[in-house]
Amino acid sequence: MKFKITLKRKRQQKILPVDYQYYIGAWIYKVIGRADSGFASFLHSHGYKFGNKQFKLFCYSPLDFGRAKLWKEKSLFELDSETARLQVSFCLPYAAERFIIGLFNHQKVYIGDKFNGIDFTVGQIERLPEPAICETMKYRAKSAVVVSIKNENDKYAKYLSPNDENYSQLLKNNLQQKNEVFGSNTALLHNFDFKINNTPKSKLITVKPYTPQQSKIRGFVYDFTLTAPPEIHELILNSGLGEKNSTGFGWCEVKPPSPKGGVLKH
Repeated sequence: MKFKITLKRKRQQKILPVDYQYYIGAWIYKVIGRADSGFASFLHSHGYKFGNKQFKLFCYSPLDFGRAKLWKEKSLFELDSETARLQVSFCLPYAAERFIIGLFNHQKVYIGDKFNGIDFTVGQIERLPEPAICETMKYRAKSAVVVSIKNENDKYAKYLSPNDENYSQLLKNNLQQKNEVFGSNTALLHNFDFKINNTPKSKLITVKPYTPQQSKIRGFVYDFTLTAPPEIHELILNSGLGEKNSTGFGWCEVKPPSPKGGVLKH
């Protein structure tokens, strides 16, 4: 279940850190906590478990704020538009639509660190229509897809490139685990084919900047084609692809078909 949230910024505030996505996830937890502190605590501390892994089963898009000036040397955006749009998706039944809309409507959020950021107010929230789903679909990863591996003697996880020979299998394993956590027994043993359609671009994202918990996470954005059961496509659209989806990684959107007689421009 996917929603579009329109945010209105405080007029005199224009500067936003490039690595802003962590703050959106923290806000989502905060909003949920105001309505049901037990559920928010469950999501934050436990989530849905598969063995020793935890899944939050929600995701959100990068902010769409139109044209903005990038101060690359300072890692800052200077926004021009007074509004920004955010999409948020949940693995929840459709009956929760009014509950979610009620939670987020008219809420306020500060997105940024202790040095730079913007105060926003939710101006509108609406549920988006579900896309038609078939077994083979084309996607665009709008935020970095994270795949990692950590061996027994490793201190830190190793973030894998899509060129790694284990990449597709680890993505498949992650989806299977999420699917089972969500209560489906759909098997991916045979009906699964993942193909990247362009050159992946590496993204290094700082999470929890200027805190003792600061870390850097590497992922990749790319277009891809996936053949899988419909339940898996729904899972990707509602909870993201790969790891760390509740921190804003792995947001994917169905790629529109190329127009007849022409080439789709990027």
